[in-house]
Amino acid sequence: MSNNRNTYSSNIKVIITQLQKEITRIIEEDLVGFYIHGSLAMGGFNPKSSDIDLLVITNKPITIQTKRKLAKFLLMCSNSPYPVEISFLYKEQLKDWKHPCPFDFHFSEFWRERYENDLLKGTYKFLNGDINTDTDLAAHITIINNRGICVVGTPISEVFPLVPQSDYTSSIMGDFKDCLENIEDDPIYCTLNMIRVFWYLKERVISSKLEAGNWGVLTFPKELSITIEKVVNCYSNCKDAYDFEKDELLLIRNYILENIQKLLNEKRLL
Repeated sequence: MSNNRNTYSSNIKVIITQLQKEITRIIEEDLVGFYIHGSLAMGGFNPKSSDIDLLVITNKPITIQTKRKLAKFLLMCSNSPYPVEISFLYKEQLKDWKHPCPFDFHFSEFWRERYENDLLKGTYKFLNGDINTDTDLAAHITIINNRGICVVGTPISEVFPLVPQSDYTSSIMGDFKDCLENIEDDPIYCTLNMIRVFWYLKERVISSKLEAGNWGVLTFPKELSITIEKVVNCYSNCKDAYDFEKDELLLIRNYILENIQKLLNEKRLL
């Protein structure tokens, strides 16, 4: 499964190939490997809401000038038509695993305005030589190890360290806590993500949001599975086909939270 490229369509394959070739040119062939994770790797990509999630590993740190070239390129291609979220790490940053993990360069739509300003004004507030860390990398690398795709370069097993379960749990719980607060504002993402976290903590299954939703339909109590089925249909059909009542969303949220708290109390996560 780790190298199954049939999880995404031919038009996305073209986009991935273009990204890989141009990024390889910009970093001047200093490529260890180019890897896909997230929904695209796990067969749950949603054209309406999913990012193209990538990790690039290089032999040595990227120069500031190269970071600026990467930012300029990614500003042009992200959201045309799909948003790109990509992190660059060099080999030494993976040699001795640390959580949160350091990274060399990152781009996502969240950083768009910051990078645009730096490039427009010729400043170095965000596009600089600083080394930052990202708690999400524990989740990204775990998914790559279990479900990821190596587009080109060194095989996954030879590049990425095994991430301790405690670090992966720490990583996904941050997003889970956000979803507890935001389920009414973003019911599709938050419901599916909370189920995905619950499934992992309960059975150690690493899943896409779609896989988690289908599991929830089959395993949650009837009064909750009806709502989850609506959520899955909205996600799968790429449109908001249903309105969700506050009460039904809070029932799901509270059910998942209660069960996760039980797991924590039983110390099953150690």
